[in-house]
Amino acid sequence: MKLFTEADVSRDALQGKTIAVLGYGSQGKAHAQNLRDSGYEVIIGARSGGPSATDAAASGFAVMSFNEAAKRAQVICMLMPDMAQPQIFEDIRENLEDGDVVLFAHGFNIHFGAIAAPEGVDVIMVAPKSPGDLVRRQYQQGRGVPCLRAVHQDASGEAAERALSYAHGLGGTRAGVLDTTFAEETETDLFGEQAVLCGGASQLVIHGFETLVEAGYQPEAAYFECLHELKLIVDLMYEGGLDKMYEFISDTASYGDLVSGPRILDDGVKDRMREVLKDIQDGSFARQWMAEYQSGSKNYQAMLAERRAHPIETTGRKLRDRMSWIAKPKKAKAA
Repeated sequence: MKLFTEADVSRDALQGKTIAVLGYGSQGKAHAQNLRDSGYEVIIGARSGGPSATDAAASGFAVMSFNEAAKRAQVICMLMPDMAQPQIFEDIRENLEDGDVVLFAHGFNIHFGAIAAPEGVDVIMVAPKSPGDLVRRQYQQGRGVPCLRAVHQDASGEAAERALSYAHGLGGTRAGVLDTTFAEETETDLFGEQAVLCGGASQLVIHGFETLVEAGYQPEAAYFECLHELKLIVDLMYEGGLDKMYEFISDTASYGDLVSGPRILDDGVKDRMREVLKDIQDGSFARQWMAEYQSGSKNYQAMLAERRAHPIETTGRKLRDRMSWIAKPKKAKAA
């Protein structure tokens, strides 16, 4: 495994280029501000009058339409939500010139064929492995977050160097940049979200909460045990892997982990995870999600509303109001 660091950046392959960040959300905001602080000329493409445009202008950026930003820049960063990207890309296509760079922070639309770039442009990916807020905070503290780098189309012959320079501008080379492919990043990212980080974790929490409540325990006690304390465990794993978790939890908890974990998540779970992965790999999930989005996302919104109405959420909202360290400022003051 090769991790590229600051020592591997022998030259700035983006020197003199204007960078257009299209979309000023979580990642777009962090990318734009870090790149500007690294000395690049950065402009913002956003919908006129929208909150993102207002936010970017308040941060001192020149804000214009997606088309105008793509026309002025030589590096065009597609950092708006996945499902909005294909239409916006078609709108800006005529403003791309040979030698330009089109950059993504996630490979979804390229890998599944929703976007096909002109032959004369580089198509690269730089994907920080953290939320945008942390990308920004780590940069401001003189550190960085790890990034993934990938090249889909190398029209210039220096697409990889351009991607590394971009990652360097984000602060990524301070932590390390790992080479990957659009396929690997997309498929592992979707799998992680669905099977472990979001889908798997949230469903495990809900099942644990329901099991305790159905057995007669207070919802508040079930919330603390199955959701609230999860952060404490995840923080230990984040900092030092499973080994640090075992070091800092009790022997009773460790023993319970080892004997009961495999009972809850047995090999049948892995079989179902393989099914999820297959749906991702063959494009089934992407087609399903694209069709849902294009039909107005009614099923998605209904499922989201049902999840938000779950008793674990109503219980949690009441309890979090008493947690001054995470409550909104006015509530924290009262608490």
